[in-house]
Amino acid sequence: MTVPMNASTSQDVAPAARPSDVGILAMEMYFPRRCISEEELEEFDGVSKGKYTIGLGQKYMACCDDREDINTFALTAVTGLIEKYNIDPKSIGRIDVGTETIIDKSKATKTALMDYFADAGNTDVEGVDSKNACYGSTAALFNAVNWVESASWDGRNAIVVGGDIAIYAEGSGRPTGGAGAFAILIGPNAPLPLEPIHGTHMANTYDFYKPKLGSEYPEAFRTKHAKAKKAQGLSGPAFSLADVDFPVFHSPYGKMVRRRTPPRVQRLHRQPRRPQVRERARPRGVAAQPYKASLTDKNLEKTFMAIAKADYDTTVEKGMRCARRCGNMYTASLYGGLASLLASVEPAELKGKRISMFAFGSGIASSFFTIKVKGDTSEIRAKLDLVARLESMKLVPCQEYVDALTLREKNHNAGSYVPEGSLENIWPGGYYLESIDSKYRRKYARREKA
Repeated sequence: MTVPMNASTSQDVAPAARPSDVGILAMEMYFPRRCISEEELEEFDGVSKGKYTIGLGQKYMACCDDREDINTFALTAVTGLIEKYNIDPKSIGRIDVGTETIIDKSKATKTALMDYFADAGNTDVEGVDSKNACYGSTAALFNAVNWVESASWDGRNAIVVGGDIAIYAEGSGRPTGGAGAFAILIGPNAPLPLEPIHGTHMANTYDFYKPKLGSEYPEAFRTKHAKAKKAQGLSGPAFSLADVDFPVFHSPYGKMVRRRTPPRVQRLHRQPRRPQVRERARPRGVAAQPYKASLTDKNLEKTFMAIAKADYDTTVEKGMRCARRCGNMYTASLYGGLASLLASVEPAELKGKRISMFAFGSGIASSFFTIKVKGDTSEIRAKLDLVARLESMKLVPCQEYVDALTLREKNHNAGSYVPEGSLENIWPGGYYLESIDSKYRRKYARREKA
């Protein structure tokens, strides 16, 4: 794949034709260097064996200390994308960031990226941050794609960045933490173009939220009870989920995807849109009941899980590599799933296929959209090198994770602060927080590459 470098500046640019096949040209993932074992965490926490590994479907969880924040995540992901694909920074006309990790109530994470682009002579870069729990990255993606497809497009490409550090207070929520980020290049004639119609549902709920700015921890942890009520897919009678080859889901922890989403997919495969024929779509042996009541019926859920198992293992599981190793990445979870799929399926098998993407963010915001694989994904797969990189993460004792969270608590909202975390825990070439001054200005540095 050749990444198009369209214009060095936005001045005097007049695209010759309207762009087509706008979507993903290139992709990079970032995750911390360390992780812990969820099986070891069960023993460390003194809970029953299988509570996290089976009950939550988790294997490992990424962790980081006070040397990293959302700005270092974004900087490392973006520079990794630019350097791996030899992208001219002047060819970027827009950067959209999606994150729910807040370190400033006003200043966008996107601004932290601008030092890199300003040094390259490019300060004409549109876009700021989008925030709504885990959905912000999808809002950022839609913004970037819409910009390229709009009359405002100046011929340059866009970058979308998403990522978070998901951490919880001691208790039942802690094993569902994790961390990670992604950066993707958006432009025309992409091998992974987004299809234009989205199915969206939004409402005002308090299933998960962070009202206390004095803490990184959420106020409530009820994500497993949050339900997106309109995952109906693309509008129009011609489309059904039978048209999807590989579904990718927001995956804060593995069991949510296995327990909640596959039953929904099976329900959508089997249940026609017309209410008058819904009854015929029910599996045999399941008592007829109102549709809303069926959404929380445990027996029905188990029935659908059994129906979905074979499809799950051959399709959904291929998008779970990042989730299994890194845990919950909030805004990066869905796109870590996409990267996992690209790493798990041979490019020749992917070409011509359709990928569905289900984005969810508590509060709530949700969208269902699709990507049609029109080009060769070999270069993306090779440069992600995802399988080897995930396996190279350092497995550390659970006490080290607790110590890392203690350092983060100490650092939160601190001024005149020098982080204490070891630079050995930063990947070579990764960014880290060097200091915070008395005016709460953050200084970042980059670790030398190996």
